[in-house]
Amino acid sequence: MKPEVLGPIRDVYTEQALAMRANSAQPRTITTDNVYQEANEPNRRLIHGMLDDLLLPGSGVTGLEHIARLRDRAQNGASGLILMEHYSNFDIPCLCYLLEREGRKDIADDVIAIAGMKLTEESEFVNAFAEAYTRIVIYPTRSLLAYRDHEQKAQELTRSRRINMAATRQMIRLKHEGRLVLVFPSGTRYREGQPDTKRGVKEVDSYLKLFDLAVFIGVAGNVLRLHPSGDMSKDLATRDLVMLHVSEPAECREFRERARATAPNGVDPKQHAADMVMLELDAVHHTAKAERVRRLTCT
Repeated sequence: MKPEVLGPIRDVYTEQALAMRANSAQPRTITTDNVYQEANEPNRRLIHGMLDDLLLPGSGVTGLEHIARLRDRAQNGASGLILMEHYSNFDIPCLCYLLEREGRKDIADDVIAIAGMKLTEESEFVNAFAEAYTRIVIYPTRSLLAYRDHEQKAQELTRSRRINMAATRQMIRLKHEGRLVLVFPSGTRYREGQPDTKRGVKEVDSYLKLFDLAVFIGVAGNVLRLHPSGDMSKDLATRDLVMLHVSEPAECREFRERARATAPNGVDPKQHAADMVMLELDAVHHTAKAERVRRLTCT
């Protein structure tokens, strides 16, 4: 079966979206006191109902044993990091849904996503979807580029530092509790024809420094495609076969040191480490893509 675009998600699943907004419990403004937000389970169930409809037969996870091993190591004292490709706001829902379908809800429940403030503060609609999954909210550095007024930018810079310090404290606490922290190294969803949206942000280097082990997850297929307007509530619900591929766990310190040591002259070692992460993600993407093609051919 070929992907089938159904239309803007707010129109296709209007009833569910209204129910999610009614269930929404998190504040719309991010402060140092609410950067950590537990999953809204009723909204999570509503999203998984949508995925029952959107994910075509054959969708699944390969390399499941690798993320299971990461969780086992995290439960025994090692800190675990998930580095994942980012194509849509349903990447995390697909991961959690497919893990649960494989009988590994325990892993799905341990995942904590690092999420930008935009998902919370842009609209009630987007926030209702985002809060369905446990997250730590950060103030992305690139968001400061929108401010041209010096005084306003200075105020936002102060706010960003406070929020990100609070987020880091929560992340450190939770990683020591055996939770798995998920990061999108690109910091934004990939947009076709815009290669910069698939470049790793140099802050990824800091995550590699803070964690012991990491898995890389490639994504092939997309059930929520970007709308050209940039309005997330208009993103296009699409029936598609989605494959995720999880790499073997890698030692973060070893990966980071090797990446920084090979940085060409004049290249920021932090950025080079992020670039190497994106190369790893590209490799697991091609594995996921090949399996997706195989399964589509078989159906």
